[in-house]
Parts: sequence; C-alpha cells; structure tokens
Amino acid sequence: MPTMSEQILSRVAGRPVRAGDVVTANVDLVMVHDSLAPGIIRILHQELGAERVWDPQRVAVVIDHVAPAASVQTAEKQQEVRRWVRAQGIPNLFDVGRGISHPVLVEEGLAQPGMLILGSDSHSTAYGCVGAFGTGMGSTDIALALATGKTWLRVPETIVVRASGTFGFGVGPKDLALRAARLLRADGATYAAIEWHGVEQLSVMERMTLATLSIEMGAKAGIIPPAGLDLTGPLVPTVDADAQYQEVVEIDLGQLEPQVSAPHYVDNVADLSDLGRVAVDVVYLGTCTNGHYEDMAVAAQILAGRRLAPGVRMIVVPASAQALQRAAADGTLATLLAAGATIGTPGCGACIGRHMGVLAPGEVCLFTGNRNFRGRMGSPEAQIYLASPAVAAATALTGYLTDPRAVMDGQPVVSQ
Repeated sequence: MPTMSEQILSRVAGRPVRAGDVVTANVDLVMVHDSLAPGIIRILHQELGAERVWDPQRVAVVIDHVAPAASVQTAEKQQEVRRWVRAQGIPNLFDVGRGISHPVLVEEGLAQPGMLILGSDSHSTAYGCVGAFGTGMGSTDIALALATGKTWLRVPETIVVRASGTFGFGVGPKDLALRAARLLRADGATYAAIEWHGVEQLSVMERMTLATLSIEMGAKAGIIPPAGLDLTGPLVPTVDADAQYQEVVEIDLGQLEPQVSAPHYVDNVADLSDLGRVAVDVVYLGTCTNGHYEDMAVAAQILAGRRLAPGVRMIVVPASAQALQRAAADGTLATLLAAGATIGTPGCGACIGRHMGVLAPGEVCLFTGNRNFRGRMGSPEAQIYLASPAVAAATALTGYLTDPRAVMDGQPVVSQ
C-alpha cells in the first residue's frame, strides 16, 4: 500500500507510482523568494526563452530573506522582483513585513493537503505541515517549473519517525525534531521522505517545526498527516498500515529531555544536561522553524515578570505578521518587551547572516532556528546552539544554557 509521498506523487503524475520510480509531475504551486528571484527570472526569460509563467495563480513570490532591504543593491533587486510580479500578473506577492514564505503560504490557504509544492528555498519541506509534498529546488529547476508547470523527480523511500506518549515538562516539538536528527544524523534520510506519526496534538505551526527540520536529516520531504486540521485539498493523504517503509524510528515523548544542537552541525545533538555551563551573548527566537505565535507564547510564559540576564541580548523576529498580531493582541508581545527583548520585522531575520542581528566574532548564540553551520548567522568565529523556545527563554534569564524546568518553579511550560 502507498506511503503519503506515493499517494501525492501518484496524483500529480497521473498514474500509480512507487518509491524508486522517476516521474514527470504536474506542479500545484511554485514559491520564489527575494534572495534567488532575480537569478530565476533571468534563467526563465534568457535561458529558457519563456516570456511568461505558465499560470500566475499558481505562483507565490515572497520578500522575506532580507526584508526590509539592508543595502541599496538589495533594494534594487527587490524593486526588480516587484516590477516582474506586476508584469506577469501574479496576484500572490507577499512583501516586506508579511513574513516568511512557508508560514505565510499556509496562513493564506495556498498550501493545502495533497499538493506538490516547489520552493526556491531548502526549507520548503515546511509545507508538509499540512500534508503537502513540499520540496526545495535550485534556480534552474524552479525556472523550468515556472515556465511549464511541470517537474521531474524520483519518488522517495519513506522513513517514519513515530512519537508515542506526551511531552513532559519543558519539552516540545523542537526537542522531538532534534532528537530525530540525533538518531538519523544529517544524512540518514538522504532523498527519503520523513513521515511524522503520533503528533496529531500539535498545531499546524508546531508541525511546521518538524517539517522544516526534515531537510536537516537529508530528506526530500517531511510530511505530517493532516489529521486534526480543518483542511481540504486535492488529496488528503492518510497513513496506510500496510505501507512499506525504509525505516521506523521510535521516540517516547515522555522520556525526552530538552535537546540542544551544538556547533557546528545540526546533528551534533545532546541532552542539555550533558553540555555543562555554556555562557551566551545572544538569544535569538525566530525563523520558519520556531518564530510562530506558539513559540513566542512559550517564551513569554517563562519570561513573565522577569528580566533578561545582564549582558544578554534577546532578539525576537516573528515568522509572520499574523503571528505578530496574535502576540500583540493577547499580551505576549508586551511580556517579551517588558523582559527586555527586541522585536524585529517578521521575516527570516539573521537566519542567513545578512541583517537584523548578525553575530560578531567570538559571540555565542542560542538560536531557535534550523541551522548552526559555521558562519550561518554572521562571523565564522561565532558559535550557534540550536534549541527550543522554552530553552531560549530560560537561557535568556540566566545568561547560560538552561533547562526551562529549572526556572519555572513547577509551572508547566505549554503552548497557549
């Protein structure tokens, strides 16, 4: 019986397919962001000779990677993209401040279960949070999809990460994702699809945490069954008890400790308690992985009525305007500000090290994002630790890596 990837790719290929098959598929949606858009536009028009995209309604353009523009050159490139969008008649332009492409496309209802979604960003696996097959591709493949509405790919094998039980005190989806990376390693799911089972209790954006981190294990896609979400799409993929899986990884949520990825590799993961006292300069809460409302709410619960440790900077960059508005409406944002946090424009922020909080040589950052490669957020002499929003908030209070259970006085840390 088919895996979720096989179900989706059978639909877009127009025939039953199985892992290992090479297919030509009809694309449901193509996402292009500001950082790569100028090069993709050049390839589309000059190298492929296509005057127009195949279907303007199925293209989304997002200005999120360096938003607002951090230099004249960047501003000129973004101006070029806006002019191109108008000329092509593309209705779905999400400009500066709307947020990161992945949550925005989900919030706007453009990403739906059963779709094949291509993005000019490696974390396009994010769309698996709604049961879509999302995957990132290079500029030439994206340009070809824009011109023709088609792509080709090999149907991936599937690895299942099966969670059981419930999260314990101070532990959440980021810890599950990092634990999976610890077990599978960076290449353990190379060109496979990861299906995340047993996480129906998570919100759609908490599921995005799992889907975005799937690529950090090498996955072609990361898909969560859309059970529990009030969504419809061209196909609602389901878990088939008889599906053939390459591997099944079992994780007991009740036994899970706060996980931390130490420099300079995402799969360099350990229990926080094993890392000792690591002083930090910056706590950075944001990105498509952990910049959602739920993440800000968890941090605010821990920071309520307290102040950041002396010498620690805390930067919060919401993943989307919708998340920011929700945090403002219920007092979450006010709590973060009162604690001493700084709020940035919704978008990618310093995730790619180009603006809004880049790191100096020797600085240590506790980051809720998805990558801690050397030089990722600025200086190659900086060190980046990846952890959950709860760990981030606890660390901001003490100035060193801290288990959230140590600062909460027995009060549960839960999503609002």
